[in-house]
Amino acid sequence: MPARHAVVLLSGGLDSATTLAIAAAQGFTCHALSVDYGQRHRVELTAARKIAGMLQAEHRVMRVDLAGIGGSALTDPTIAVPESPSEGIPVTYVPARNTIMLALALGWAEVLGARDIFVGVNVLDSSGYPDCRPQFIAAFEALAALATKAGVEGAHVRVQAPLIQWSKAQIIRAGVRLGLDYSLTVSCYQADELGRACGVCDACRLRRAGFLAAAVPDPTRYA
Repeated sequence: MPARHAVVLLSGGLDSATTLAIAAAQGFTCHALSVDYGQRHRVELTAARKIAGMLQAEHRVMRVDLAGIGGSALTDPTIAVPESPSEGIPVTYVPARNTIMLALALGWAEVLGARDIFVGVNVLDSSGYPDCRPQFIAAFEALAALATKAGVEGAHVRVQAPLIQWSKAQIIRAGVRLGLDYSLTVSCYQADELGRACGVCDACRLRRAGFLAAAVPDPTRYA
């Protein structure tokens, strides 16, 4: 049976690491794609490299200057990362980030002949980001069928978001079952250069609550 190839978006955080582990467990030959987009927590790229190595996936880093667009606390150091819950879409939302990352994954998938793209978006624990919703994933998959040579010729690419309706606790339990080492992951929006988490940002709060709800020891290193 020929190998089934998949491009997996890998940020270095808990959700994307679990998604890579799921894709690998399903028998895909995984090509992990990380994006250096000017994020303030660039240490997540180091985490992504380690995770890809642990799961024996090819790893590639592509660069896009989303800091040049600005408008987000994750790319503009003059905008503070919120340290308490807020109403509406938070300032940690990065304009068009998932659209751009999926477009990069789609291009690489077409070159590889991969028919599957995996992304770790999650609508329940996404802080209200609009590009983490099922409607967005369905719309991008429809776009992929129209916008690529592979799609026009009938080789449609599936965009798989296995975590999209899972709670953080469900995600963590799944990763533990798959033998994932969560101590390698970095979720914090303002992690220091050693990968230590702040413990107070949105991502840290969701992560900590997830480990507590899953009854799994939290391996996160805090500053």
